Amino acid sequence: MSVPAAAAIVLAGGRSARLGGVAKATVEIDGIPLIDHVYAAVRGCTPIVAVGPADIGRPGIRVVRENPPFGGPAAAVAAGVDALEGSDAVETWLLACDLPRAAELVARLTAVPIPRDADAVVAADAEGRMQWLAGRYRLSALRSAVTQHPEVDGLSMRTLLDGLRLQTVDDGGTAIDLDTWAAIEDYRSTRKDDHA
Repeated sequence: MSVPAAAAIVLAGGRSARLGGVAKATVEIDGIPLIDHVYAAVRGCTPIVAVGPADIGRPGIRVVRENPPFGGPAAAVAAGVDALEGSDAVETWLLACDLPRAAELVARLTAVPIPRDADAVVAADAEGRMQWLAGRYRLSALRSAVTQHPEVDGLSMRTLLDGLRLQTVDDGGTAIDLDTWAAIEDYRSTRKDDHA
């Protein structure tokens, strides 16, 4: 069964407080900024919207800003969904900018159609924790969730997505995100060991 045409929303608007203010999107893994790993994973999607500062822009990527800036992931999702107004996409990827294994994650979830009785397929880690920013959603369901929360500044992702039916998929370790220097150095060191 083929997966319907999908758009993509990439979230990169956080303060990166745990990285001392260094933007997560710019941290390099294998010599490539993290956000470019994510862009490469969704390069076949139309359109691709990135939510964050202007410097995350690339050819073919539309950049928008959450309102207010640094308003949190739910505000960023709302901005991304607004930017997809008029799109023909039936589904949209919702991905954080700090997923170094984004290509494997997208391939893994692409193989799983969204069930008729669900609104999304979302990665779950080994402990069963849902990774909301590592999934593919029905755009209509995501739009409906945003509409139900007119005030998204500071809103949690759990609250934003509370009414959606999410089908979890074991991520096989592909939804790892790098949001601390310890996690980044650990991942880099693992990569070196793998290539030794």
